[in-house]
Amino acid sequence: MTGTGRAGLGKGAEARVADQGAGRDRAGLAKHADTGGGQRSRPPHRTPRQPGPSDEATPRRTPGTGTGTGTGTDADPGTHARADADADSTETWDDGLIARRVTDAAAAALAAERETTTRGLGNNPPAPLAYDGPLRSRLDALRELVGLSRTRLDKRTLSEAGRVLDEAAARRKLSGRHTVIAIAGATGSGKSQLFNALAGVAISETGVRRPTTAAPIACSWSDGAAGLIDRLGIPGRLRRRPVHNPETEAELRGLVLVDLPDHDSAAVQHREQVDRILKLVDAVIWVVDPEKYADAILHERYLRPMAGHAEVMFVVLNQVDRLPGDAADQVLDDMRRLLDEDGVALGEHGEPGATVLALSALTGEGVGELREALGQFVAERGAAARRVAADVDAAAAELRPVYAAERRVGLSEEAREEFGARLADAVGATAAGEAAERAWLRNANRACGTPWLRLWRWYQGRGDSTTGRHAVRTQADEEATARQRVEQAVRTVADRASAGLPGPWAQAVREAAVRGSQGLSEALDELAARAGLPPGRPPRPGWWPAAVLVQAAMTLLQIVGGVWLAGQIAGVMAPNLGVPVLLMLCGIIGGPLVEWGCRMAARGPARRYGQEAERRLREAAAGCGRARVLDPVAAELLRYREVREQYARVVRTGSGVRVG
Repeated sequence: MTGTGRAGLGKGAEARVADQGAGRDRAGLAKHADTGGGQRSRPPHRTPRQPGPSDEATPRRTPGTGTGTGTGTDADPGTHARADADADSTETWDDGLIARRVTDAAAAALAAERETTTRGLGNNPPAPLAYDGPLRSRLDALRELVGLSRTRLDKRTLSEAGRVLDEAAARRKLSGRHTVIAIAGATGSGKSQLFNALAGVAISETGVRRPTTAAPIACSWSDGAAGLIDRLGIPGRLRRRPVHNPETEAELRGLVLVDLPDHDSAAVQHREQVDRILKLVDAVIWVVDPEKYADAILHERYLRPMAGHAEVMFVVLNQVDRLPGDAADQVLDDMRRLLDEDGVALGEHGEPGATVLALSALTGEGVGELREALGQFVAERGAAARRVAADVDAAAAELRPVYAAERRVGLSEEAREEFGARLADAVGATAAGEAAERAWLRNANRACGTPWLRLWRWYQGRGDSTTGRHAVRTQADEEATARQRVEQAVRTVADRASAGLPGPWAQAVREAAVRGSQGLSEALDELAARAGLPPGRPPRPGWWPAAVLVQAAMTLLQIVGGVWLAGQIAGVMAPNLGVPVLLMLCGIIGGPLVEWGCRMAARGPARRYGQEAERRLREAAAGCGRARVLDPVAAELLRYREVREQYARVVRTGSGVRVG
């Protein structure tokens, strides 16, 4: 077609005709190029341009070279200016999509619309999304949970929960009147065909070339969705509006539809874009075909992990026109069975869950039913909140192993007492009590015993150790044994306190116990020195002075009787053996009797004195162990109970996640 043939056309019609002519020329060139290697069949109703190696080597247009259709006809300067703009636009939009073949008129209209929308939204921005009270409470609890757990759990464990919080906050700031729905599917499933059928215009390229969709394309049925599309990272050149139809615009007002690349594409960047955008949209339409509806990649990588998102999920069986008879119903029933095995709840009989439909995007069969379901879904304006709630459920399920205990946890009073008893045994509290009891008895013997017996005992013990103890083992051996007992006691109480806790919290409890045990043996030794036998002699009961006087009287009787008897023998005194002998016998027999009586009377006070010394040492050892080991362990258990309470708030009733 020459420039003369375009003279009577309007600017928009001229651009459309030029684009059609270029398309025919490109199709003819492609057909001619394929004659040597076999012609590839294409659908008769469209002729999409397939990019080739020459696209990068040959410039689109250059000033003075004509329209670029192969006619060689020069154009006027205005045409050259438009050609330069087209060249820049084409170079920028070279993404293999039909969207890059937008005409000048369409581009100008789109730019004017964006400018008008921007000016309008500057004064009246779209209302942000509002979460209801329960969802806000769950998000606050999840945020508190992450904050309390940062020092106990690694970043990788909390990464998904942090992402959910960030995305929930970001989505809340954006429009609440729009619902972003992505169309996802495998190669050849016809998702781009369905995208075009819903939009009423060929926006996303379809064809036999795989992969066909190289980048996500967004189509919005109303204004004010720019922020949502910006969040998806879709540039302005890939944003479209549907065909003007008052009925469909009113039915789907607020819908933002995104056509994604193939999730099983051979290109890694395509799969990465799919995974990224699926985490950001409010809902998703899974398009499957009769050949790949049971594909393992779809079920294991997407449907099964996203089973909790069933309320914001559509599963569409496309290409039912290829199935004869009632085969479509059989395939649909088998697909429902697979979804049930994946744990995806089906929204049937009024129950919440995924919507399952069968249609043909090529013939239009069932597309109206899907459009009606989408219209009702968008009109509810609850998809974004349900998506966030499902994300919170998924994050809670992922965190369950690190928060849900297997059984009731804590440190019982019996375990605390046993720990204190072990420390007391390690520090020698029983031996210290026995030593205190013996010391009290020795003091009683010294005070109430006969002087002759004390003198004899002194004479016998001249060569013995002044401590009165026999060295059964060396001091180093005793310290080593005491240290081993302390370590064993710490390990035992740590194991009991961490029993049933999730791995990270059990490890935190054990680490707290180990940190507290450092220097515990030395501290117990100092306590034993301070809290053992008090300095000086043990206290004396009130009857001791009387016993001492009686013992002194018995000794005095022996002395008087002996002197008297000696005086009689010497002839100094008159002979009278009865009285001195009686005095001596009274002293000799009475002294041991007084000593024995005092010893019997001293057993009770001595025992109480030893028990008191043992009690003080046990209390001191238990207090030291409590301050160094039990209190840090109790603090870790308290922190776990706090996060457990927050986790219980995060877990929604009926979400399928148990706290334990």
